[in-house]
Amino acid sequence: MELSQEDIAEIQRLLEASSYSELIVETARERLTLRRAGDVWIQETQALAHPNYISPLRDDTSQGSVQGRGTQAATTEDGLVNVFPPLPGTFYRAPKPGADPFVEVGSLVNADSVVGIIETMKLMNPARAGAAGTIVEICAANGQLMEEAEVLMRVRPHAGGKA
Repeated sequence: MELSQEDIAEIQRLLEASSYSELIVETARERLTLRRAGDVWIQETQALAHPNYISPLRDDTSQGSVQGRGTQAATTEDGLVNVFPPLPGTFYRAPKPGADPFVEVGSLVNADSVVGIIETMKLMNPARAGAAGTIVEICAANGQLMEEAEVLMRVRPHAGGKA
């Protein structure tokens, strides 16, 4: 069984009427986690098994790297890590309007640090740093529509991999 975006949206509608703050649904192929963050639900998906096919590569050779589709970070020739959105959608720097941004230039992050949210089909998907280091540039504006190949931020990695 594979969950469609419509299935996920229906689950979210049911959860909004409940007092639950988190739901984890796991199938043979994927794990879906829906977590309440104030007035919004953040969706995280994890593939548990991959079909045998060759995916197209995203060519970021102008930035010194070739990355597979779905990769959220890529090291550039200047040693910085480009952070990409997990899905196409609208980029938000903060968890809700009026809240402080997840990160600013100069913020220390770990590879799993949430640096923003991408809203796709009314579901909030976390954008993660992909590397431990310091945010050196925020390339996308709050509320900007992003494609998967567009850079959200740039991270200067720290030696040893910890922020």
